[in-house]
Amino acid sequence: MSTASPAALAAATSLAGPSATLDAVRPLSGGSHAATSLVRTADPRREMILREFPAGDRAADDEERVLAAIDTLGGLAPRLLARGHEDAGAPPWVLISRLPGAADITPDDPHRAATRLGQALAGIHAVDAEVVAGLDTVFDRRAHRTRLSGPAAHVVDSAWEDTILTAPRVLTHGDYHSGNVLWHDGALTGVVDWEGAAGGPAGYDVGWCRFDLYLLHGEHVADVFLTAYEEAGGTAIGEPRLWDLWTLARSHRGVETWFPNYRDLGRGDLTATELRRRHTAWTQELLRRHPH
Repeated sequence: MSTASPAALAAATSLAGPSATLDAVRPLSGGSHAATSLVRTADPRREMILREFPAGDRAADDEERVLAAIDTLGGLAPRLLARGHEDAGAPPWVLISRLPGAADITPDDPHRAATRLGQALAGIHAVDAEVVAGLDTVFDRRAHRTRLSGPAAHVVDSAWEDTILTAPRVLTHGDYHSGNVLWHDGALTGVVDWEGAAGGPAGYDVGWCRFDLYLLHGEHVADVFLTAYEEAGGTAIGEPRLWDLWTLARSHRGVETWFPNYRDLGRGDLTATELRRRHTAWTQELLRRHPH
């Protein structure tokens, strides 16, 4: 029995057409914030994605605002279809179009996948500055200096005023990693989970995705991603090791909690213990190369 919001399911059925009926609701794995489900109707057959957020959470508002602003990014982002506000205990939700494909964190060719990830992120970061100007910044939303922790924090803190805050602002996804990217027949078909999008330094996304690729495949694949990103964007990202260290300082407290997402997408070997071990190993290696 589905526990999805009846109002959201009614909205999906209405959007499909006057003769449509609800066919199926299937939970989707891989998310850690919203409860995400595939909603399918019959007569006509149509598929949509329902994302339900915890009560009191502003993420539904954020995703609505961001998706309206970026207007699908040429098909790389979903289209907002309907929005439900928190009411009488019902959670806030958004109903969005379904992009083709599925997440794949176990690609046959990690180097090719990393190249496409870099190229796609360069396209996101190239969005018109007017779109970015209408959004919050990562510093308003989640990249607070007080959230830095662990051995990398002192390096990031020392560069905060002169480098991080002064870096050019682009459209950042906010959680750009392999689990939030869709693939079909080897092609990258879309990017999901946009509620964290904001204006911010390109390194905010670049470092985050590099760490995900390091956890999945090792540093060489993370470097392939960085090269592809810089070649596609036509510019080098300044001080990549600093952005890596910022990611490590942001994730230091909670990296163990990521294990269900990796497990659900096929990497059960990335246990809480193993995630912490890899986080520590890369932190130590980067600090060795970037002494302060």
